[in-house]
Amino acid sequence: MSIVVAYSPDVYGRAALEHGARLAQADDEQLVLVNATRGESLVDRRYAHEDEVAELVGRWQAAGVRIDVRRDLVADVAEAVLDAAEETGARLVVVGVRRRSPVGKALLGSVAQRLILDAECPVLAVKPER
Repeated sequence: MSIVVAYSPDVYGRAALEHGARLAQADDEQLVLVNATRGESLVDRRYAHEDEVAELVGRWQAAGVRIDVRRDLVADVAEAVLDAAEETGARLVVVGVRRRSPVGKALLGSVAQRLILDAECPVLAVKPER
């Protein structure tokens, strides 16, 4: 079994990673870090730089966490996370959530919302500490 984290290099992704890694560490499970991009622009702020990913992996491996990193160019970021969860037999998906306005909820898709609604396993939605 595994714990899958939908990661973005911001406070929301870091909150998700912190929770997911601590759970994986406590239960001696593999952590699957998914950082995907649709590649719609030359710079995607949600796509982590390789150096940052290497630092995160090193930190958590030193703490005894087994990590599988998936960084891909995909058509649908939520689908990439869901696929990783299915492929690894995830017992949990962890995603950071942010506040959205009512208009934002109506007009914009949300990776977190898709994960909560479509995942076959439980989804833990976390907020960063204030």
